[in-house]
Amino acid sequence: MDIYQQSLKLHKKNRGKIALAVKTPIVTREDLSLSYTPGVAEPCREIAKDVEKVWDYTSRRNWVAVVTDGTAVLGLGDIGPEAGLPVMEGKAALFKEFGNVDAFPICLRTKNPDEIVAIVKALEPSFGGINLEDISAPRCFEIEERLKAEMNIPVFHDDQHGTAIVVLAGLTNALKIVGKKFEKIKVVVSGAGAAGTAITKILLSQGVKNILLTDSKGIISGDRKDLNEAKKKILEKTNPENISGTLPDALRGADVFIGVSAPNIVTAEMISSMAKDSIVFAMANPAPEIMPDIAKSAGARIVATGRSDFPNQVNNVLVFPGLFRGVLDAKAKSITEEMKLAAARALADYVTNPNEENIIPNPLDKNVARVVAEAVKGCVK
Repeated sequence: MDIYQQSLKLHKKNRGKIALAVKTPIVTREDLSLSYTPGVAEPCREIAKDVEKVWDYTSRRNWVAVVTDGTAVLGLGDIGPEAGLPVMEGKAALFKEFGNVDAFPICLRTKNPDEIVAIVKALEPSFGGINLEDISAPRCFEIEERLKAEMNIPVFHDDQHGTAIVVLAGLTNALKIVGKKFEKIKVVVSGAGAAGTAITKILLSQGVKNILLTDSKGIISGDRKDLNEAKKKILEKTNPENISGTLPDALRGADVFIGVSAPNIVTAEMISSMAKDSIVFAMANPAPEIMPDIAKSAGARIVATGRSDFPNQVNNVLVFPGLFRGVLDAKAKSITEEMKLAAARALADYVTNPNEENIIPNPLDKNVARVVAEAVKGCVK
């Protein structure tokens, strides 16, 4: 039985992956009176007098909403909110397992940004944070920015920033191994959606000056007449020589390839055309842009993927449980750029002796979330 059939069997057997746990067992009449009526009236009265006491008398401090509209689920695309629910349940399970954060999936039957913003804003009294998930670009950019501006709790689009943080951590260690600096490298990012755009921005913040972003139609350049507003905006900070062409054209002489796009779009010949000691992050799932053995044999010195069956798994579970654990514990009202960079540094530093097959922590190491949480809390003034 292959992994897909095993997963299908697991989901059907358990009817999902998460359940509600009760913190205060209700066995006696007194238990009932304290947890519910009449006793529960008193915390209600206290919160009515001072709404901030909701953080003291309820579970809100530890609740995160995992929100999707089902338009960009994994590599499956726009498959709808119901079909996205298994992923949201999985996200909630990882939140709990690695960060002891209680998360609840919210799958919305609307693609309208105005409606999504209105619904999520209306949910604020129940949650301590919002994790946006699997919302297609460029709509995801507008939705996140509006929610960040209009809500008083942390809002985080993991497909963007979780991916960018873990990529920065892995690349930090990879560059140490090959002896290259951020300011001197040429980077090619394949995929100009949510993840690719966020990766590009975080690398720019680290001093990378030469980044080429590509989509299914080639290099994002000034010669393109089909660019949406998000791509036009990122072009202002990338492709300094205004190079046009295809992905093979972009990869010639590149030091780093980062793929968040589609399977099997990179060939051995393309890797061979890259600079010496090239670094390849082929993160399309479940099939990467190029298989690690092919990339290695073609000359790549360090290869990472999103898969667990190869070394250097770039997995967002290294980020979001610890990040939210940190902001919830610190009572932060937002997630800042400083926090994201602190999380990336913590992940990179966690690997004490990085080598070609060990540039990022093991995603199953539950101590990682604690380290990330501490780094994030250190940014809260």
